Amino acid sequence: MLRKLAASARTDAIRHTIGYYMLFICLGLDTAVTGPTLPALAAQTQTRLGQMGLLFLAGSIGYTLGTMIGGRVFDRARGHPVLGAAQLVAAALIAVVPLAPWFWLLLAIAACKGFAEGFVNTGANTLLVWTHGEKVGPFMNTLHFFFGLGAFLAPFLVAQVMGSAGGYRWAYWTLSAVAALVGLRMLTMTGSPRPFHARDGEPVREAPKRIPYALVISAGLFLFFYVGAEISFSGWVYTYATTLNLTSASGAAYLTSAFWLSFTVGRLLSIPAATRFKPQQVIPAAVVGCLVFLGLGIAFPGSGAMLWAVAIGLGFCMAPVWPTGFTLAGQSLNLTGRVSGLVLLGDSFGGMVLPWLIGRVIDLTGPQAMTFLIFASLVLNLLAFGGMLRLRKAAAGAPAS
Repeated sequence: MLRKLAASARTDAIRHTIGYYMLFICLGLDTAVTGPTLPALAAQTQTRLGQMGLLFLAGSIGYTLGTMIGGRVFDRARGHPVLGAAQLVAAALIAVVPLAPWFWLLLAIAACKGFAEGFVNTGANTLLVWTHGEKVGPFMNTLHFFFGLGAFLAPFLVAQVMGSAGGYRWAYWTLSAVAALVGLRMLTMTGSPRPFHARDGEPVREAPKRIPYALVISAGLFLFFYVGAEISFSGWVYTYATTLNLTSASGAAYLTSAFWLSFTVGRLLSIPAATRFKPQQVIPAAVVGCLVFLGLGIAFPGSGAMLWAVAIGLGFCMAPVWPTGFTLAGQSLNLTGRVSGLVLLGDSFGGMVLPWLIGRVIDLTGPQAMTFLIFASLVLNLLAFGGMLRLRKAAAGAPAS
């Protein structure tokens, strides 16, 4: 009997994990489809390209609200129906993005879509931790590998449909159809995992342990600076390359795809690395690698070949940073839905501030500022990581070195 129960639990865990992976493929697709289509969306809404940075801002505002509310919802409600409903809303909004004739309407759609995807991001990360507990490390890296896989496929899809009737619109409509199928699957998936402190048949309550807010803030800042760098490069490198005449429009789409392909390969290799190395070893090596490649981009701003090297190297080095950092946060904190939501606010605000700021700076000074701002964000990411380690040691009662 016990063997049957254990086998059933393992089967449910595998089924749930695959569902979260499918959600993150869609999340990656939607994150990366925006950058290569920014010029087309600007023309669609008759908006200056520099103003399109507001699209990232609007999406991130909604994403932030979804993260804040979602953290509390997943502590109190069954996770899979909430994830399924949020995914279906996101799918519907993705479908209408290429139909919006006015910029204000496009901003409203982006904000609402971000709200739904904030639920998806918070829920998938939190439920995966609840499913696998202390063994979540490789599963977390795999989850974000699938995000990278989706992000790699998105610009490749845009490049393929550019010459067809309807052009970039088909990229959004294809993504919408895939996202809707995944949403329906999650909506009908049974057996939602519960927080570790919840007992069967009882409503979920917050863990009584006091939240170490200093550690939560440092983990949030770590995600803030990292996500700002990732979304800024992937979202603006297309514009950077075409504005400086470093490549053609289709070449820039493939350049974005190369970044995400390298990112995906890095995420794939980070899965076995998560079982062999500690986060304290992986993160500094990865961020320093990012800074080296960005430094090369700053030193040779007019070289198309160097931009390709930067995109590939940066994608590879960025790959393990987010899941490894979130895993470290999970090892340092009691990750209830509420605490996960608080930490993931850093992710939300990071995707809001720097991409918007780069759009404003590009409008005022030109695209060259992109690499400098991303470099600065990653330096601050490394400093936030150091702060998280010190606070983690202090929380454990060990002296901070």
